[in-house]
Amino acid sequence: MSQVLFYIHAEDGPTAITDASLPAHFAQACQLAAYYYQQNKKVFIYTENQQDAFTVDEYLWQFDGDSFVPHNLIGEGPRYGSPVEISWLAPQHPRAVLINLSQNIPEFNLNFQQIIDFVPAQEQLKINARVRYSAYKKLGHTLSTQDVLNTSQESTNQTEDK
Repeated sequence: MSQVLFYIHAEDGPTAITDASLPAHFAQACQLAAYYYQQNKKVFIYTENQQDAFTVDEYLWQFDGDSFVPHNLIGEGPRYGSPVEISWLAPQHPRAVLINLSQNIPEFNLNFQQIIDFVPAQEQLKINARVRYSAYKKLGHTLSTQDVLNTSQESTNQTEDK
């Protein structure tokens, strides 16, 4: 089964990795995509809708040249996609890492070795994340959480096996 890591955001406000115009978990998703790209892992960023996919795509284009992440919306770019693909639809090619920005568990979640998900600070989004956490657990995934804190603070990790 897959490893699922939930990043828990305590505050809605801007963090060290975002500006006020982008939700903190979207910015973090882009930073994580860059990290996995540097690890030579193919990433699929799954969004709630087409507009969210465009938002993530635009944010990734804003990375400077030294930290550029080759990416595309699904169906664009090379035949087998760039190292990072973004879509609100199911992926067309195998990927190692799923970064879920949707409010639901993707039906294709079992196709990934690692899944990244988020618990945003907004109350309704927290509730949706709890439902996803429970569903991942019922599917037999190994779950862990990591608190997202200010850059000057340490983060905490907790792991829960099936």
